[in-house]
Amino acid sequence: MTFKKIITKIHLWLGLLSGLVVFVIGMTGCCLAFEEEIKSIVYAHRLNVEFQDGMKPLPLSQTFEIAQNALGKEIPIKEMFLGNGNDNSYAFGRYQHRNSDGIWYWDKITYYKFVYINPYSGEILGFNDERLEAFYVITMLHVSLLLELEIGTTIVAWSTVLFIILLISGLILWWPRNKKELKVNTWFRWKSTTRWKRKNYDLHNIVGFYIMFLALIIALTGLIWSFKWVNNSIQWLANGGALEKKERIIYQSDTTIVGSQNVLDIIYKQMRAQLPEARMYNIFLPSDSLGTIRARANSYDRTKNLHLRFDQYTGDMIAVDRWEDKTNGEKVRDYNFDIHTGAVGGIVGKTIAFFVSLFSASLPVTGFLIWWGRRRKKRKKPHSQTTAHSAGKHSHQPKPMRVRPKIKTPSSTD
Repeated sequence: MTFKKIITKIHLWLGLLSGLVVFVIGMTGCCLAFEEEIKSIVYAHRLNVEFQDGMKPLPLSQTFEIAQNALGKEIPIKEMFLGNGNDNSYAFGRYQHRNSDGIWYWDKITYYKFVYINPYSGEILGFNDERLEAFYVITMLHVSLLLELEIGTTIVAWSTVLFIILLISGLILWWPRNKKELKVNTWFRWKSTTRWKRKNYDLHNIVGFYIMFLALIIALTGLIWSFKWVNNSIQWLANGGALEKKERIIYQSDTTIVGSQNVLDIIYKQMRAQLPEARMYNIFLPSDSLGTIRARANSYDRTKNLHLRFDQYTGDMIAVDRWEDKTNGEKVRDYNFDIHTGAVGGIVGKTIAFFVSLFSASLPVTGFLIWWGRRRKKRKKPHSQTTAHSAGKHSHQPKPMRVRPKIKTPSSTD
């Protein structure tokens, strides 16, 4: 068996094995490319508020209390998403995980609910069950096929590895032998008489070549979340051949100090002072008496983002993690999401990511149709050859003439 035939077999069977998963990942990737833009339109009624000059937001502690009463005591708030624009709402809610033997992602969630509040009037703008929210479902389909995370992410990760091998093996099979074949493999030459099988083959062969490089980038950035060794390898390269390990610091709140009732207001004020131009402030409350309040100040410029820690009783800032404090590997890791989604290139980058994901999803479909068409052709070929052979045998060869032997009679010998 020649080298090319071996690569063809590998390409075929790995494609059949991972095709369905690659199709799902590609199509969901298309949907998520413009998630932020679509949400801002579809959910405008709860994300935006009317603002007039002179309006001042209520204290955060007051809007928190309104949100908690709206959700009920059975759902204690742990997460806050506070838009920093004049026309942005506040979101309060909680994700609650549970132990379950179920294999689907929603079997592991007790609840994941949010309430949206007008920060100026305290008006409730709406509720949302994130478990059923369209983009959250699409995200979980993209990440884990809606399966329990440990199972689903493993399937997605190894399917992505197979997709990378398919891209490389596909390039080997695509590689032209001469200039004439190069022209055929890089441009569509469809005519009115071109059959759909040829068009399908070109869609697989030519499109696969043009998206290969960008598809590899998207796939490899996805693997950084899937495999620790990939993440470590990227950071090792970014750090110039060294894997810098930082000592893990465990932060705790001081339980001996009597806390302030307005601790959220104290924290929010400090966050705004640290990064006044932030796009959004996120606050995450601790789950026990020793834990600290985690917070993020997210800017449009990722290099200005801040990660902060506060004492849950006094609101004192315990630690702040700035961009300049990170290693080169950590900086690359922080940019991984933006590279994966194309957001690093703004709306143009997202558009490119959309089409690369769409065409990546098409490759398993066009590849399957090529294989299925050839399989049907092989099935029909032996039968048609036998029929043609039989027909030729009976229609073209003359029938042998039967010669009657002479019979001697007594009269002929006398």
